[in-house]
Amino acid sequence: MPSRTWAPPAPYDLARTLRVLRRGRGDPACRLEPDGTWWRASRTPAGPVTLRITGTRSEATAEGTITATAWGPGADWALEQLPALLGADDTPTDFRPYHRVVAVAHHRHGGLRLTRTGLVMESLVPSVLEQRITTGSAHYAWRRLLTQYGETPPGPVPAGMRVPPGAATWRRVPSWQWHRAGVDRSRAETILRACAYAHRLEEAVRMPLPEAMARLQFIPGIGPWTAAETLQRAFGAADALTVGDLHLPVQIGFALTGTRDGTDEQMLQLLEPYAGQRHRAARLILLGGRMPDRRAHRAPHSRIAHL
Repeated sequence: MPSRTWAPPAPYDLARTLRVLRRGRGDPACRLEPDGTWWRASRTPAGPVTLRITGTRSEATAEGTITATAWGPGADWALEQLPALLGADDTPTDFRPYHRVVAVAHHRHGGLRLTRTGLVMESLVPSVLEQRITTGSAHYAWRRLLTQYGETPPGPVPAGMRVPPGAATWRRVPSWQWHRAGVDRSRAETILRACAYAHRLEEAVRMPLPEAMARLQFIPGIGPWTAAETLQRAFGAADALTVGDLHLPVQIGFALTGTRDGTDEQMLQLLEPYAGQRHRAARLILLGGRMPDRRAHRAPHSRIAHL
């Protein structure tokens, strides 16, 4: 079982860097253990792989190291990509805060790095599942579908983990199983259309961000929201701001202006000084800014299996 060690810059926060890859606490493909160990089951271009990632501490000093051990046909590919996965390609030192709340968050969370998985479909499918519904409902669908159609990962993985299906397997999921997982016809058909062009979508990680966004949105059912959510993870895109979200404009607007009626247009204006780094600015605001009181979620729950 090959392994690789990477020495991150200081400060460095492994948990905050990788947390965006976990789709809920019960994600079968990404798990965080109580001792801080991360497990990832992925489908790489070379085949399935299991990664076990450990660090000397969550905020590594200059002497801290991150060690990954890999199992499976995709082990060499995954270990080659390890620094990018851990945020080595990210350049937060180029970031300049223009608001006090952003400056404070940037100082307190200087260990945050933007991960780059290099795998588009791995992030695209769960992002489509999250369209227009509650996060809990989307995570339920992801868990159920991976439990049924995912592959047992190679190596000594924790019980219940699964490698996400490949495009060919997703296309064989029958309509009633999508329904039982709470996935409506529109989202299921979007995933199936994406799977038909999976090899072309995977090319997006080698494109400039505008072209990558356009490539994903070529698929009907994939709009700016889904493309941004996908490329934030697959591409490590610091400027892939999520537009069209139910909560984000309100949260950004409240943190920066104190008002509760934020819109996408206002959010874009407020974050204009961070052009090129707008996604990073939004993440820092969510980490350190004042958040409005939570209100009832207007997105529907998708437990439609009984219908």
